[in-house]
Amino acid sequence: MEKTILHADGNCFYASVEMKMNPALREVPLAVGGDEDARHGIVLAKNDIAKKYKVQTGEALVVARQKCPDLRVVPARYNLYLEHAAQMRDLFLQYTDQVEAFGLDECWLDVTNSLHLFGSGREIADEIRRRVWDELRLTLSVGVSFNKIFAKIGSDIKKPDATTVITRGDFRQTVWPLPVQDLMYVGASTKERLRRSHIRTIGQLARTDPGVLHGLLGKWGYVLWVFANGEDPAAVAGFDAQPVIKSVGNSSTTPHDLRTERDIKITLYLMAESVAARLREYGYKSRTAQICVRGNDMTWYQRQAPLPYPCQDSEELFKAAWALYRQNRSRTPVRTLGVRASNLIDDKVTQMSMLPDLARVHRHENLERAIDAIRKRYGNFSVRRAVMLTDMKLAAVNPLEDHVIHPVSYFR
Repeated sequence: MEKTILHADGNCFYASVEMKMNPALREVPLAVGGDEDARHGIVLAKNDIAKKYKVQTGEALVVARQKCPDLRVVPARYNLYLEHAAQMRDLFLQYTDQVEAFGLDECWLDVTNSLHLFGSGREIADEIRRRVWDELRLTLSVGVSFNKIFAKIGSDIKKPDATTVITRGDFRQTVWPLPVQDLMYVGASTKERLRRSHIRTIGQLARTDPGVLHGLLGKWGYVLWVFANGEDPAAVAGFDAQPVIKSVGNSSTTPHDLRTERDIKITLYLMAESVAARLREYGYKSRTAQICVRGNDMTWYQRQAPLPYPCQDSEELFKAAWALYRQNRSRTPVRTLGVRASNLIDDKVTQMSMLPDLARVHRHENLERAIDAIRKRYGNFSVRRAVMLTDMKLAAVNPLEDHVIHPVSYFR
């Protein structure tokens, strides 16, 4: 039996939630923006009125204001968006238990086994759109197709608040004329490589010999060929499926350039604490630490090193990150700093050792679990390292709440 898969995509989601909470914002050009004081001043979402002024997601707010002097900018409220996204997923689950999140405001739904209850894929999509508006006052664009890739393309074809059906019989007419960058995982670099080979549409990609694409793009060439020809067999995961986590990381563009060792240490501790807390939450230990450093001249580098023991302890992550920074630092002030833990193992796998250092690490991990409990009850700033008090503005970053991470990978 051929699958019927929906891809539901919230229209201008952050901005739509803000307009729901304050209906007056529907009448003005609106952008949800990052914190300009913290140098995160970019457009995160915009409404349809702002789109008419060519305001683009991801561009600097100063540029957006040049395009639209009357632009109304409101700060992002991630907890509010998470709440509305959860409400949408609860509604989707009334039609199928195969609901797979893709980012915050996008989901795939496999409704194949629900057709006898709710009607065709288009009928289910239209009913979901109607209910999301009636119950949440938000709009969706929904693609309906026989695989996930084409369902997602369908949700992008017509916006806002529309249903687009792509069938096995008409996908060549509907999908193949589209620009190749409309296909998942064709970014700017891949688009340019394909353009140099005179491949500009999805149809041209589909008709190219997969061996040629492999020579051009490696294994991704064959993957994209499969996508373009409608042969992707990926299933929609169940709503309770856990994504495969290969690494845990966090980074921050800091309120001011980092010029001193103290500045670097404060930021590395903030990032290491948030990464270690997530490792404990997810039940992993890390065997490798990595840093990412971007200077104020926008040059950047990444470096990694093995940890002496698998751990989920912020102190060990900090030590490794600090050593990597000192080995590779330059005279350029730092604008963005990140810490990542990779090469993960289950934290139930215990390494036995008589070495006193390992016992110390275990004591630190137990201490940090106690701190996790305190912070969960009283807030992230209820327990802080003394070094944080030397620069309250720099240490004001809340890496757990201000840097929300969502599952985005298509491949599991």
